[in-house]
Amino acid sequence: MSDMSSSLQNSSNGKGQNIQRFGRVLSGMVMPNIGAFIAWGLITAIFIPTGWYPNENLASLVDPMIKYLLPLLIGYTGGKNVAGQRGAVIGAIATMGVVVGAEVPMFLGAMLVGPLAAYLIKKFDKAIEGKVRAGFEMLVNNFSLGILGAILAILAYLAIGPLVEGLNNILKSGVEAIVNAGLLPLTSIFIEPGKILFLNNAINHGVLGPIGIQEAEEVGKSIFFLLETNPGPGLGILLAYWVFSKGSVKQSAPGAVIIHFLGGIHEIYFPYVLMNPILILAVIAGGASGVLTFSIFNAGLVATPSPGSIIALMAMTPKGNYLGVLAGVIISTAVTFLVASYFVKRSSDKVTEEDLSGAKEKVKEMKYKPQEKIVSDNVLTNVDKIVFACDAGMGSSAMGATTLKNKLKKAGLDIEVLHCAIEEIPADAKVIITHKSLTERARVKAPNAYHISIDNFINSPEYDKLVDRLLGN
Repeated sequence: MSDMSSSLQNSSNGKGQNIQRFGRVLSGMVMPNIGAFIAWGLITAIFIPTGWYPNENLASLVDPMIKYLLPLLIGYTGGKNVAGQRGAVIGAIATMGVVVGAEVPMFLGAMLVGPLAAYLIKKFDKAIEGKVRAGFEMLVNNFSLGILGAILAILAYLAIGPLVEGLNNILKSGVEAIVNAGLLPLTSIFIEPGKILFLNNAINHGVLGPIGIQEAEEVGKSIFFLLETNPGPGLGILLAYWVFSKGSVKQSAPGAVIIHFLGGIHEIYFPYVLMNPILILAVIAGGASGVLTFSIFNAGLVATPSPGSIIALMAMTPKGNYLGVLAGVIISTAVTFLVASYFVKRSSDKVTEEDLSGAKEKVKEMKYKPQEKIVSDNVLTNVDKIVFACDAGMGSSAMGATTLKNKLKKAGLDIEVLHCAIEEIPADAKVIITHKSLTERARVKAPNAYHISIDNFINSPEYDKLVDRLLGN
């Protein structure tokens, strides 16, 4: 068992970590906008001709939302994740090019051009760093974004949009071939282990979601929204531990059932699989059984349920599909429970509270990184990013950032210096500089960062003190 655990853990390193990072990029564009997807799904389920309360006027919201609103939100968010507010704006501009240049919803196109546009504006900003005279930052920033954004929107319209549309059609044809061949249940071989390795968001929002949304636009529902979000396999695992395990592991299972099945937090059952990795066979069997049942009943959802709770699944289920969705969840739960029960009973005497605690620690290691220490013996260490923040993130903070960049450059320090609005302070900011009237707001936004308050963004003595501390003086 320990060998299998080590194997699982090792598989999450190296290439696995690269896949996780890629998954976080994809899910990071979609997850903040799930509310918009749910809104579109509800409007679709209620007002389209086959919905609960057909309404031709209100149904006219469906097409513009899926073709314009949702891709623009994805492009905006993807750009923001790469280069803050400037990246968000240019990401939305470039996404508009692929949206207008294609006939199908451009979710994949938005995931491509949003971060790409932000990356380019970030590289441009880096190239002119230290070369713009103080006071001209806003002029250069605005015009550079506008000119580059216009160029990228045109290129996206002429080239990227049609290219992504062609790739989208190829992908769609491949998926249809899998469905027509009756092989869709086999996707559980990849989906269920992937979830345990925290690739669930990448699988769901990066691959299955865009395909499902296109299918839902055409036929009003899609089975692809059910493949990863089905809570049945996880429920089966937890029920097996509840019934056949012993001690604290048994006692912890009922609470985990509520959090998983009703709350939709699937990560709660991952440690229970990791402490007995052979249970991956159980979740694969349960997942495949659920997919097969969904296929037999021709069941589907109108949008991605997030979080993946039974409540969200029911909310996204269109009229006439409740029996099929519930049957798939119940059968996947039952199959997982039956398979898992055999292995849990065999290992019930061996699994201890320490095993569960150790598995939970593995989950934390796989998903989170420890906070680096910033201040040590009055010297700033591990600083790779300094952020100037003000109300708008442009004028005063831009001038302060330019001044500090020049001082760091002269001191031979290669540290990234950004400027942004307080609400846009990046999560990985190590040092944050604000006007003294704004420092408390910045502390609320980034409580773990090291904060510096100043009176004057151009000639503050705090800049020289900061450089000395970074140099260890």
